[in-house]
Amino acid sequence: MTELTDLTAAQLIDGYRKGEFSPVDATRAALRRIEETEPAVNAFVRVDADDALARAEESTRRWVRGEPAGLVDGVPVSVKDILLLRGGPTLRGSRTVRPEGVWDEDAPSVARLREHGAVFLGKTTTPEFGWKGVTDSPLSGVTRNPYDTSRTAGGSSGGSAVAVALGAGPLSLGTDGGGSVRIPAAFCGIFALKPTYGRVPLYPASAFGTLSHVGPMTRDAADAALMMDVISGPDWRDWSQLGQAPGSFQDTLGGGVRGLRVAYSPSLGGQVAVQPAVAAAVRRAVERLAELGAYVEETDPDFTEPVEAFHTLWFSGAARVAQKLHAAQRELLDPGLQEICRYGAAYSALDYLAAVDVRMDLGRRMGHFHETYDLLVTPTLPLTAFEAGVEVPARSGHRRWTGWTPFTYPFNLTQQPAASVPVGLDGSGLPVGLQIVAARHEDAVVLRAAHALYEAGAAGVAPPAL
Repeated sequence: MTELTDLTAAQLIDGYRKGEFSPVDATRAALRRIEETEPAVNAFVRVDADDALARAEESTRRWVRGEPAGLVDGVPVSVKDILLLRGGPTLRGSRTVRPEGVWDEDAPSVARLREHGAVFLGKTTTPEFGWKGVTDSPLSGVTRNPYDTSRTAGGSSGGSAVAVALGAGPLSLGTDGGGSVRIPAAFCGIFALKPTYGRVPLYPASAFGTLSHVGPMTRDAADAALMMDVISGPDWRDWSQLGQAPGSFQDTLGGGVRGLRVAYSPSLGGQVAVQPAVAAAVRRAVERLAELGAYVEETDPDFTEPVEAFHTLWFSGAARVAQKLHAAQRELLDPGLQEICRYGAAYSALDYLAAVDVRMDLGRRMGHFHETYDLLVTPTLPLTAFEAGVEVPARSGHRRWTGWTPFTYPFNLTQQPAASVPVGLDGSGLPVGLQIVAARHEDAVVLRAAHALYEAGAAGVAPPAL
C-alpha cells in the first residue's frame, strides 16, 4: 500500500468512492511513511496513530454506507503546531509553553477539516512562535529538507512542507506571516497558498497581527482548491474573517490563463540577485503561461523594498509574545527571537504607525498595479535550500531571514493572495518555486493559473528519494 502515499487528496477521495482502497489503508500508509522518514527529517512534533486510525475506521464505515461526512472524509492531514488541534498541546516550538492543561479546542481551519471527516495524523514542526523563515527551535531541533537532509526545509511551516513532500498525508495546514507557507513549499517542491487575509479564519489571533494568514500546503493546486473549499468557511471567533467565499474554488480551476494579463518581474526591478538556475526555471514556466494564452509582460511592481516597515511590525509582534513571559521564561527563547524581541520593545507607537503608513501605501500601489495586471509572477525565493540549522545562508551578508525572502513578505503587508508553485530542480537536485500573486480577494485566479501550469506539465517536481 505504500503507493497510496503518492496520491493527492483528490485521488484518494476518488479511490474511496470506487472502493479501490479505504481511509484505513491510506492512513496506515501515511503512518508507515512517517516511521520511515522520522527522525531523519524531523517533520513532526507529535503523531497520534491511535486517534488517526480510529478516525480512519469511522470514515471507512461512512464510505461503505455511501455517506461521506464531507469533502475530505478519510484524507490524512497534518497541522502546524501553531494551530490548535484538540486532544493535545499546541507548544508552538517553545519551551515556554506548558503542555499540561485542557486542550479541548480546534482552530477554525482545523474545526472545518474535522467537520468534513479529515484524519489528523499529528502536529508538525515550527520555529519558536513561527518567528523566522527556517524551521528549528529550542524545543524540537532542526527540520531538514527531504531532497537533501543537510539543507533547510525553510519555514516557518517547514514540518508541514516536508510531510506533504514525503507523502505523510497529502494535505497540511500552515501559517504565513512573511512567507511561511511559500518559503518551505519552494524549498521542498510542493504547492502552497497564502490566501487573502481573512479568507481563512484564524483563532487565537496571532501576536503578529494581520500579517499572519492560514493556508493550505498540498501536492498541487487542485488539492489546495479542495482544501480551501473546506477551510474558508466562516467562524465567529475571528472578527476579521471575510465570511463565506463567493463560490467553490474547485469550480473555477478549469478556466485556464487565456486572456489573463500577467506581469513577470524576475528581480523586482533589479533589487534582488537571483540564482541563475532559479531564474531559468521560473522564466521557462512564465514562457509556458504565454504559450497557454496569457498576455505576459516583463515589468515590475511600483515599490521599493519595505523591509524596515515589515521589521517594525514583525519585531513588535515578537515583543508582544515575550511581554507575557517572566524573565526566566524569556531566557529559554531562541537567541534570535530574544534579539528581535528587544528591538520590538524599543519601538514607539509612532514608529509602529509609521510602518502602518508604509503598509497602506504599498497596498495602494499594488491595488493600482492590479488595475492593469491580473497576476504578478516572480520567483518565490531567489535561491534554493541552503544549509540546515541557520537563519541565513553562510557568507550571504544577510542579518535576518527577511534578507533572502524579498519576494514573499511584501505580500503579507498587502494581504494579497500568493502561491508558490514548484517549477523544476536546480543542478543540485533542489526544488525551485515560482510565486503567483493576485489582487486581494482574487484567490481563485491564483489557483486557476497554478492549476493551468500543472495541467500543462510545467509545474510539479520529482518526489524526494528519501
